[in-house]
Amino acid sequence: MSIEVILAAAAVALSIPLLWYSIASSRSQANTLELAPDGRQMADMRQLILEQGAGQRLVTPGLRTLAYRLRELSPIGRIQKLDRRIELAGITHSWSVDRVLLLKFFLAAGMVLLALGPLRSMPRAIVVLPTLVLIAYFLPNAVISNLADKRQAVILRELPDTLDQVTMAVEAGMGFEGAVDRVAAAGHGPLSHELLRFLREMQLGVSRTEALRNLGDRTDVDDLRSFVFAIIQSENYGLPIAQVLRVQASDLRDKRRSRAEERALKLPVLLIFPLAFGIFPAIFIVLLGPAAIRIFRDLGPAIS
Repeated sequence: MSIEVILAAAAVALSIPLLWYSIASSRSQANTLELAPDGRQMADMRQLILEQGAGQRLVTPGLRTLAYRLRELSPIGRIQKLDRRIELAGITHSWSVDRVLLLKFFLAAGMVLLALGPLRSMPRAIVVLPTLVLIAYFLPNAVISNLADKRQAVILRELPDTLDQVTMAVEAGMGFEGAVDRVAAAGHGPLSHELLRFLREMQLGVSRTEALRNLGDRTDVDDLRSFVFAIIQSENYGLPIAQVLRVQASDLRDKRRSRAEERALKLPVLLIFPLAFGIFPAIFIVLLGPAAIRIFRDLGPAIS
């Protein structure tokens, strides 16, 4: 019996109890939701379930159960860290911890099937298998961390200009929230999105201090945290907010200039490797190639 048949049979055998459990869970949920607390019938849950597609009735509950099991098997610290990275990456609207866990599981399972199927004839396939599984399992983490780092870099780059605009609007007579609303509505980057979220929290009844702290925690950018701390302190001590904004904007511009100068100083060191391994060999070939050809042409008959 071939390995493909064995794997297919194992997959079917494992999927049957999973589908049975998901269907049983759906039925029990439907039975418990049919009646309201006062005894009135809320809705025909069986009819609602039958109106759903086959994927929603079978696959979705099974995936939800699998994600729950994967969450139980994962350390709580890793789950919290992954949830934090998803928030920093700004993809909470499209990705969740459960979805990432499912992606990691299916990528790892796909690598196992690939190693046991088409790649099993390769030498040392068993040695390569753990490496492929680890790469597939940790690849989503690396992608999410990369997205989070890029988003934080964009926020850091946009912050000085955004704060300059807020400062000009406040000095023109607008309130702080109105100035932030005007600037955020005109922007399109992640910083504008976070500022609009800050304003929505205040509209829902959150105090300005708490909303500012949430803004700093969501972005985890040191310069933005410093700005938030300065605004909170100005509110506590009754300092003019326009003056605080002006000082913060000037400080952020100086920090951006310092970071640019630091990157410029590192540039010669970073150019050593492209020069040593890319440009210099080509120069040597162009300069010494004709001479080497002439030497071999002249000395070749004598040597032979």
